Amino acid sequence: MSTISKYKILTQAKESFTKANYKEALEKFAQVLQNYPNSKEAYNGVILSEMAMSGEGGAEALFDYYEILQEEDKEQADMIMEEILQSMDGSLEKLSQVFAEPIRERLELEDGILYSDFKTLLDEGAPFKETFENIMFSTRVIITKKEDFIDFLEKLIDHDFAEMALTYLENALSIYPSDKLLHKLLKKLSKGKKKIENRAS
Repeated sequence: MSTISKYKILTQAKESFTKANYKEALEKFAQVLQNYPNSKEAYNGVILSEMAMSGEGGAEALFDYYEILQEEDKEQADMIMEEILQSMDGSLEKLSQVFAEPIRERLELEDGILYSDFKTLLDEGAPFKETFENIMFSTRVIITKKEDFIDFLEKLIDHDFAEMALTYLENALSIYPSDKLLHKLLKKLSKGKKKIENRAS
């Protein structure tokens, strides 16, 4: 028979996570899971705590998103978060590798141009649309920093590559669902598409 208060320990675990005490949060989530093996909330909490402890940047954003979902429908929130964590299957790790340094050595193995080099071309006066289209047909842009990724998305939106920008945004939001900058770009993209539709009608 279970001897711990499930909801009390879960509340303590969430408070620990919010205060960035990830090790303590992990221990408390694990304690609940040991006593209540079917608790999806405890299971998700363990995964998110482990991610946060290992330095995964999206763990806090996912936890915040989870909290918002729980306010609307707790049972549904548990299922949605479990599906997100399962579908990610290392995508956070892959993303961190994409933004990892040093990156130049990879250029010998991968056919691509660094975003910093691409920006240099633009700074020298090369038009974005023609330059980007030429690169797309011959190689690809390798982005190593999150701020470069945001800058790249903004340029895509500003130069009418809306569908491509939307694809990148959807992929990024599946990893960082609460990222304010990504949501800001999504709104900017929506407004831009409405303007184009209004011009066409």
